[in-house]
Formats: sequence, C-alpha cells, structure tokens
Amino acid sequence: MSAKTILITGGAGFIGSHVVREFVLKYPEYHILNLDALTYAGNLSNLTDIEDKDNYEFIKGDIVDLNFINELFIKHEITDVIHLAAESHVDRSILNPLAFIHTNVVGTSNLLHAAKSNWSNTSEHKFYHVSTDEVYGSLSETGYFLETTPYDPRSPYSASKASSDMIVRSFAHTFNLPIVISNCSNNYGPNQFPEKLIPLFISNIIDQKPLPVYGKGENVRDWLYVVDHAKAIDLIFHEGQPGETYNIGGENEWSNIDLIKLLCQKMDTKLGRNKGDSESLITFVKDRAGHDFRYAIDCSKLKKNLDWAPIETFETGIEKTIDWYLGNQQWIEHVKSGAYQEYYSQQYSNR
Repeated sequence: MSAKTILITGGAGFIGSHVVREFVLKYPEYHILNLDALTYAGNLSNLTDIEDKDNYEFIKGDIVDLNFINELFIKHEITDVIHLAAESHVDRSILNPLAFIHTNVVGTSNLLHAAKSNWSNTSEHKFYHVSTDEVYGSLSETGYFLETTPYDPRSPYSASKASSDMIVRSFAHTFNLPIVISNCSNNYGPNQFPEKLIPLFISNIIDQKPLPVYGKGENVRDWLYVVDHAKAIDLIFHEGQPGETYNIGGENEWSNIDLIKLLCQKMDTKLGRNKGDSESLITFVKDRAGHDFRYAIDCSKLKKNLDWAPIETFETGIEKTIDWYLGNQQWIEHVKSGAYQEYYSQQYSNR
C-alpha cells in the first residue's frame, strides 16, 4: 500500500510534467496518477524518463466528464489532488472563451464534487489548486500582488481561473474540504509548448522567422523557472496550511522587449550569428485586447512561512532553457507538427 494516491491533473503539460517528475522521483512510496486529456498542450514525451517507474501511472481522461472523475476516485481510492489541468493561453481564450469556462470552471467543480463525495474524513486529504497571478489583474509601474490583493481578472482566461479559485474556496467554507491554492507568475523552462513567448521566440530565432511583439513591448512580467515552481508545489502540498493561499514568484521582472532582446543576443552567440541578426527579426504588431501592463508577485509569505526560495536566477534559468531547446529541436518540430498528439491519442484510445 502506498502512503498516498495522488491525482495530478494536467500532468502531461508543461508545468504538470515537472510536478509529476518531482513527486514520482522524490516519493517512491506515493502512487502518482497522471490524468491528462492529451489536448494540444499535453505531451507524454515530456515524461519518457519516468514512465516505467513502479509508482507512476498515466490515465487519459477529461476533467469535464463528471462520471469518469467519480469512477476514478472510487477505483483508485484517491487520497489527494494536485490540480493543474487548465486551458491557459490568453490569446486562445479571446478566440474561444467558452472552452476556457468549460475546462477551468466546470472541470474544477467536477474534481471538487468528487473529492467531497469520496473523502469521508477530510482531515486525511488535501485538494491543491494551482492558479495564476493573472487573477489579480494588472499593476502599474510599482507595487506587487499579495495573497490579499482583490481579484480583477481582465481576460476570459484569467476570469475562468479566478472563478475556479472562488469555487475551490467555497468548497472549503461550505463542505470543510481541505484546500490550498497557489498563484504563480509566468513560468519558463524545458518542455513548454511553443506558443508561449520564450519557446516561440527561441524557435522563431532558430528558423529566422519574425518575432511578433505586442504594442511597444513595454508590458512587464515576473518570470519563474518551472523546476523552482514544481519544488514550491511540493513544499506547499506537504507543509502548506489548509485554507491558505501562497503566491509563487520568480522575482525576475522583465519588460517583453528587454527579454526578447536578451534572447536575441544569447541566441546569436550560441548559433554563431552576427550580433544583431536576430534582433532584426523583431516585428511590432497591434497590441492584444485587454493586455495587462504588469504582473509582479510578492512571495514573502511563502519564503517566511515555508522557507522557500527559487534556486535559479533568471540568468542561470534562461541559459538552461535556451540550451535545452537548442538540444531538443526535434522535440519542437514534433510538437509543432501535432504528430505526438495523434500518436498518444491512438495509443490510449481504448483505455
């Protein structure tokens, strides 16, 4: 008998795969269930190094299917949930907001309902909901998001995550469900789907394609290395207090244009190109609707209460990230082609 059977949703995605790896390797006594619908952003090739571990199991399924989720809880006697499964791209949410509401709001509600229905002694369990700093809205040039910052979501994506946060808290207050929530800043690192800024621009620089920058590129983001985020999730899961919210930030603020220019400089060096070659690819495009100006997280609560700190500086993290993508260009092409999605969909179609 394993000490815990933990359901990690969205475990084939970017952040989720790093969390799954962290738990599988660090806690061999736990049974880790990786639940993922294998949509465009879910990729099991992110986890080939652990897929044969005795304490790991992948299950293909969708959190919007309530009957399936209930059966999963019963069959596997799930003791805990770490919920990362979400639609998470702002541009996509503008094009198709209902898909985000369906997955992020209804899907989260289904998981909460199953937990409430199957956990008789709630003190022995934990429901960990992973959220985003975008629920807080937008900052001006000063100030930071605190755990107490009022919610002010500006896009269908952030509104759907804010809604799911509120539903999670309502189950804690109404049904005494032991929940914990974390809100993180922008993640970067290996295995990120190449629609997000850093892998997109690395890929475009390699292929010498245009680098589209919204507006003047003055929007500011706080960047968190994904492995540091996975370790923070591990810490909060085990030591975070039920009912609490923890902000996880990288303490690395960069304007988009400065970040892109840094990427260009580093890529020119690594690819043996002339200085300025990649920067000439920058193309300014019309700003995105409802584009938040600045995100910045105050993670002092996490540091003080749980003694957490990011291991990677932005300088070390971005070097590791660039080197990983340069060394895994076949992975990028495979992901962009969608071939992995067809392969895994067929492989798990009868499970």
